[in-house]
Amino acid sequence: MKKIILDLDTGIDDTLAIAYALGSGEAELIGITGTYGNVTVDQGVRNALAVTDLFGHPEIPVYRGVDHPLAKDTFTVSAGSAFIHGKNGIGEIDIPDSTREPESEPAVDFIIDAAKTYGKELTYVPTGAFTNIATALQRAPEIRNLLGDIVLMGGALTVPGNVNAWTEANISQDPEAADFLFRSGTRTKMIGLDVTMQTLLTRRQTQQWRDLGTPAGAFLADMTDYYITAYETTAPGLGGCGLHDPLAVAAAIDPTIVATLPINLKVELDGPTRGRTIGDYDRLGDPFKTTSVAVAVNVSRFLDDFMARVTSVAAGK
Repeated sequence: MKKIILDLDTGIDDTLAIAYALGSGEAELIGITGTYGNVTVDQGVRNALAVTDLFGHPEIPVYRGVDHPLAKDTFTVSAGSAFIHGKNGIGEIDIPDSTREPESEPAVDFIIDAAKTYGKELTYVPTGAFTNIATALQRAPEIRNLLGDIVLMGGALTVPGNVNAWTEANISQDPEAADFLFRSGTRTKMIGLDVTMQTLLTRRQTQQWRDLGTPAGAFLADMTDYYITAYETTAPGLGGCGLHDPLAVAAAIDPTIVATLPINLKVELDGPTRGRTIGDYDRLGDPFKTTSVAVAVNVSRFLDDFMARVTSVAAGK
């Protein structure tokens, strides 16, 4: 059974990723580490504690991560993120605060300790800014060879970005951290907009959660309908909302769900294309490719699997 850490800026699709992981019998979610992006670290940690309680899994520990980018001292949620996810990150849906507190151990220390404890059994799935893993690798570079898989949601290689024509949102939160990760020699799998925008959820599926008549089902339906409404404004005609973060979890559990291209990546840090994920020209001829980028996805298999696993959590099974 795979040990999984989810590194989340717990917004709407992050919450769906938590539900997917909890509904996956092949994986054990050993912890959630908080980052920023859709929300602040404090709000994301609050959300992660609250939704794991609602889903019937108060045993999942939650850790506070680094709360600002490597090259800055502060972080502010963008207007775009607040519009897509709601000011509270979960579609303005009100759910009770957890009675639990986050763990006292910082997220970066937990990541390092978990890598040394579990080694290749550990899969790390970051779906927000990559500051926590970049900081962990800088502090303990030896974990680069200990970690199992890093399956990240972020970037756009063959399609435009969703912040501007070249930048994807998670990369934009801390381009320096993403560039460090891609250039560090650490093996990564990038689940970017190239594939996540092909995995669309509609109100027909969210109604199935509402029809369960459970608090978790109603929450998931209302929250995701908020997300779909935001997509109808920002991407009219698309037909649903992208399942970005859940697809990263799916690819971490079952790598055959996507087809990948091996490549050495970098993130551009200067000029008008700051934040673009692109092949690293300096390592173009290096036979050792450190990143595999998902360029195709089995959409129907993923959506069927996603609905089965999340619905089981929503039903309390």
